[in-house]
Amino acid sequence: MRLQILKLRLSFRSGLFIVSLVIFCQCKPDSKTGSLVSRQYPVEGPVYSDIIRESRQRPDFPDEKSPAGLNVVQITTNPAVGSHNVYTEAQVFTPDSKRFVFMRQRNIWLCDIEDGFSLRQITDEKGAIAPSVSPDGKWMYYFVNNTSTFGGALFLKRVSLEDFTRQTLLKLEGPVPGTKYRPNGPFTLSSISSDGKRLCIAAFIGDGKTVDAPFGLLVFDLENPSVKLVFKDKYFHNAHPQYCRSTDPELSHDIMLQNNHGDSLLVTGRSVRSVSGKEGDLHVIRDDGTNWRDIPVGRDSVQFIQGHEQWLGRSGAVLSAMRIRAGERAGERPIFLARPIPTDEKTSHMGVNIPGGSYVEITRNIIDSDIWHFSSDWSGKYLVSDTHRMDKKTKKPLVRLVLGTLSSGENPELKVEHLLNTGSSGRNPAHPHPFFSPDNRKVFFNSDVDGVVQIFMVTGYQFPQT
Repeated sequence: MRLQILKLRLSFRSGLFIVSLVIFCQCKPDSKTGSLVSRQYPVEGPVYSDIIRESRQRPDFPDEKSPAGLNVVQITTNPAVGSHNVYTEAQVFTPDSKRFVFMRQRNIWLCDIEDGFSLRQITDEKGAIAPSVSPDGKWMYYFVNNTSTFGGALFLKRVSLEDFTRQTLLKLEGPVPGTKYRPNGPFTLSSISSDGKRLCIAAFIGDGKTVDAPFGLLVFDLENPSVKLVFKDKYFHNAHPQYCRSTDPELSHDIMLQNNHGDSLLVTGRSVRSVSGKEGDLHVIRDDGTNWRDIPVGRDSVQFIQGHEQWLGRSGAVLSAMRIRAGERAGERPIFLARPIPTDEKTSHMGVNIPGGSYVEITRNIIDSDIWHFSSDWSGKYLVSDTHRMDKKTKKPLVRLVLGTLSSGENPELKVEHLLNTGSSGRNPAHPHPFFSPDNRKVFFNSDVDGVVQIFMVTGYQFPQT
């Protein structure tokens, strides 16, 4: 593919000169489908919007069990507008820990922490979803979904985090080149490789008529914009695709996927009855569609995946939040640590019974463990999680944040301490979904404590000593 700069455009907006490049991407039609995925697209100017600052201190959040010195800032406060973080594993931060992206009114916004928590809208396209910030912090990649089972197009775009101009890299209209499958209803999360060269997203690839139509994993080349369908199967409608965060040349190609076996799906790909993690399992695949592996947890009628999983820091190991539904520990939510195991058609989807598979319960010494949505820092040593229990006195959900430190060795153990009560109702989108900044000195979470879901930041904490 060749890139040609056809012309320059100079415009004046809000006291700034905006230079637009019209870029023409030349690519050949796919020989099998004739689908063109790249055309002529101008570099669009920034979203025209005011910079907003609305943060306030929340000294009422730390409670009698919170550690001394805790500081809580409510970043978004507009009572008429809800805001929420993208998700625990989403790559939303610049590497300097100063800026992150979030969702507000179905648009993507940027928060600059050091600029007084200033808020800037950076997308305004209908259907903007699945943001991922590049490892160098220069770009935010995202998708614009105009698809349906009847047609439409999926756009891969990026916005500069320096001047906030936007560029369309690829338009996928019709089947994925080399296949008969046309993506529609893409997952709302994407994941970018640790070298910033590839981006993945899951999508329904059925035609709206076929029963048991598959979902697919799409991998986009960001250096030479193109897309490949590397995997397809049923029940991957909640796939949560996650690139391994390792910088190792091999591990950096691994993608983790979640399979929700047994859900009832319409021919449109929409789930109408979810069994959550009851029959779910986890898998890892290389981003070229090879080297299929399983994570040896769940599927034994006792332990079930919650659907909350993440790579352990930058390692090739996986953490999975589980739910115990039988026996003396019924109701507990532990975390298991495991590594991918190569499997075939006979041994895949066996969960904990995969030959040669094993796991470590890192919460084994926590009484009545209650790990819900969690996040690991890049080192893999520290965790933050929300919890979800019913308060016996008030009969309302008690949704807390806890910090954890993981010991070293072959059988690591997690030690957790209470951080604060989020005040969240526990209803989506007010799940706290906590995560760290890259330097792990800040924790972010959602809460609808005042009636509308908003974003909060916690600093001043110390990690538990192991």
